[in-house]
This record gives sequence, C-alpha cells and structure tokens, in this order.
Amino acid sequence: MAVLAMSDTEIHRFDTLMRLERGELRPARAMELLGLERSQLYRLLRRLRADGAAGLVSRKRGRPSNRRFSDAFREDVVAIVRERYADFGPTLAAEYLAERHGITLSHETLRQLMIGAGLWRAKAAKRARLHQTRNRRERRGELIQVDGSDHDWFEGRGPRCSLLVYIDDATSELMHLEMAESESALSYLQATRTYLERHGKPIAFYSDKHSAFRNNRATADGDGMSHLGRALDRLGVEIICANSPQAKGRVERANSTLQNRLVKAMRLAGVSSIEEANTFLPSYLLRHNAQFACPPADPRDAHRPLAPHENVGAEMVWRVERSVTGALALHYNKAMFILEPTPLTRTLARKRVHVCEFPDGRIEVRHGEVVLPYRVYDKMQRVNQAEIVENKRLGAALAMAQALQSANPHHRQRNNNAPARSSQSVGVFATPRVALDDGRLGNEPPKRRGRPPLPRVKRQLDTAAGEKQTVR
Repeated sequence: MAVLAMSDTEIHRFDTLMRLERGELRPARAMELLGLERSQLYRLLRRLRADGAAGLVSRKRGRPSNRRFSDAFREDVVAIVRERYADFGPTLAAEYLAERHGITLSHETLRQLMIGAGLWRAKAAKRARLHQTRNRRERRGELIQVDGSDHDWFEGRGPRCSLLVYIDDATSELMHLEMAESESALSYLQATRTYLERHGKPIAFYSDKHSAFRNNRATADGDGMSHLGRALDRLGVEIICANSPQAKGRVERANSTLQNRLVKAMRLAGVSSIEEANTFLPSYLLRHNAQFACPPADPRDAHRPLAPHENVGAEMVWRVERSVTGALALHYNKAMFILEPTPLTRTLARKRVHVCEFPDGRIEVRHGEVVLPYRVYDKMQRVNQAEIVENKRLGAALAMAQALQSANPHHRQRNNNAPARSSQSVGVFATPRVALDDGRLGNEPPKRRGRPPLPRVKRQLDTAAGEKQTVR
C-alpha cells in the first residue's frame, strides 16, 4: 500500500470530490466549496477516477520552481557577496546589491543563498522578553535621546573613537551624528551646540547618567548641575537622565544598527579618520532616515527657534568662577591668567569673574557679558631646546628631562576636576602630540608587550596549623 503526502488543500479536494462522486453534493455546490470553475472541477474528477487519490497531488511537488533563479545567476551573486560583503547581513547586502550592482532580490532569498554558501548562520529563535513599552512622544522635538557609542568605527584604519548620537523619540529620526575622540563634556558641548544651531531648542534631552549630563559628585555647596546642564538650563532645555539602558532603548538600538551599517558604509567610502567621518555623516544620516524614520502622530514641530539674545556659542562652554587677586591675576588649572590693566579690570580686584573654556581650546575671561583681555603665565614650564644649548653643564640632564616630558606630557593631567582635552589640538591646555621612536604619539600610553601578567597571589599564615596557605 502506497503512502501519499498530501496538503490540507489536497485532502479537502479529495473529500469534496468523493462526496460529489457518491451523489451527496451537486456540482454547483462542489464548485462553491472548492472555488473552482466547472471545467477545473471535472478535470480533477477525471484524475481521481483514473489515478485515485494520487491524481490530486500537485505534479510540481519535488520539482524546481519555474521562477527559480538560474544556477549561474546564484553563483554570481554568491561570488559578489563573498568578495565584497562577506560580513554583511542579508538585508544590508541586498540593499547594496541593488544599489551598486543592479541586482534585485529579496533579503530572504539572499539569506538562503548565504546560508547555503556558509556566509551566514541561521539564528536560533529568541524567546520573547517581557517588558513594558512606552508610547512615543507625539511631536518631533519633544524628546531627543542622546548617547555616545564607543566602538572601533574605522576597523583598524583609524583610531578608536566615540559616535555621539541624537535621535528623536517621536519619529526615530537621527537628528545629529558627530564623531569625537571620546565621550567627554567638551565633545557633548560641541555636538549640542551644532544640534541647537541646526534644529533649534527641543523640549528635553533624554540621556544616561554620564557626567556630562549629571553631576554625580554634587554636594550641598553647589547647584548639582553639570556644565552642559547649566548651559541648557539657561537656554530653557530640560535634561532627563534615565535609570537604565532599557529606558532609552531607542538610541541603544540605533547604536547597534549604526555599529553594523555605518561601519560598512564608511569602509566602502574609504573613510578612515574622524575628520573624514564627520564630513561623511550628513549624507549617511539622510539615507538612514529615509529608511528607518516614521511620521509623528502630531505633525507640529516642538523645536523652538533661538532668540536673538541667546548666544549658543557663549553658553556651550566649560564655565568656572574664580577670584581676581589684588595684582589682577587669577588661577585656573595650575596656570595664572594675568588681566591687562584697563579701567574695567582695575575695578575687579577681589571680585569674582568667570573662566570659560571652549571645546576648541579657546579660553575667555568674562565679567558679565564683557570679555576681559589677559595673558597666560603657565606654572608648569617645559624644557625647550634653547635651554639645553645655553646650559653647558646641565645639557645632558635637561635633554633627559625633555625626553621624559615628551613621553609623558605634563599637560596630560593638571587637576582632577578639569575637563578631558584629548580632542583639543590648540589652546593653553592642549595635549602636545610628540612622535616617539616607537611610532606612538606622546599622549598615548605605551603598548603592553609579551605575555599578560600572572594574577597576584597572597600568602596567609594559618595560626592553627602553623603552615602557610596560598590564597588567590
């Protein structure tokens, strides 16, 4: 007895045709149940009478589809993917095949081809995680989620750096992308200034508890605000700090997408430095938003334009307060700023002024809205070549001191509460970059060589047994 494999449709046809054959149904009713025309109904009935139930099994089963791609075409696609997009996902690879090679096929078809060629591994089904969802904000600009993503964006072609991401909660639209050497207060000040000048003031920024947004060491003596928070407060923009990464999941998922797609896009474009990346990012941002952004529930934009009296450049600074001495001098970060004697500065002795450090390294001394002229006397002097030449007896010692300063720049760490200035190339406190013999820059830590160190071992004396025991 033969065993037949039949689909549900074929079983339903067999049952209906048998009822028709036994006279339990009229042809019109059978046509209605099967959704067939009269000629198709009697054609299937003739097959049933001639071959039995096997006559109702589809004759295409086990044969390749008429719409199947040819073997040569499939081999060409796999060869292109293997050569240029071997580490791409099927969806992203399908997009680049259509854009750059004119090959249009679905990402599921490409996924099957890549699995068959060993270029992609099928993922196991994930268990659904229970979490409470939050509705999107209704208007664009009501809530902007902000986060920094430290990643090897250039895949070894350039330095490891951080991408500052600003994404709208209502539309999932990437509002601003900026590459920086590190996720620091000065880099956030620069990126936020660019955002405000381009889009206006949102209602609130939603971030994690990074020190750029929240003063984690706040005391009763201060207002508890960070430098960025104080600047945004003066502009009327609120900062909301999330208690968990899941709370700002929209920007976290955007970071994951960018670490996959942006890395490969910059590889294909030949981008290998922070400057080139910041030039490339605006064009990528438009392409990303065209694919992933969605319309808001309310078409009105919540961004507010900057008022004429609001100077974003003057507000987005690292601002500290200092006292002016009787000699018209003030101290900031182990340097002395001597004010030029003018009618205004002479009246500021024993009074408080503000020292404002810009992200690009410029420093201004302000009294109210007035910028005061000054000159700098750096207490941490460096050894220069002229001193080595002029001092015959101390030449060797000064040369040694200069070499040590080049390897460990004295500007690397001044005060613990000073901003991170690794991205500043100019300015009073810019980190000098001196090329060393081993190819490193003077502000880079030395690379570890050889085998990793063994774990430390403590030895305790067992007073009861009188023997030493080794405890890791």
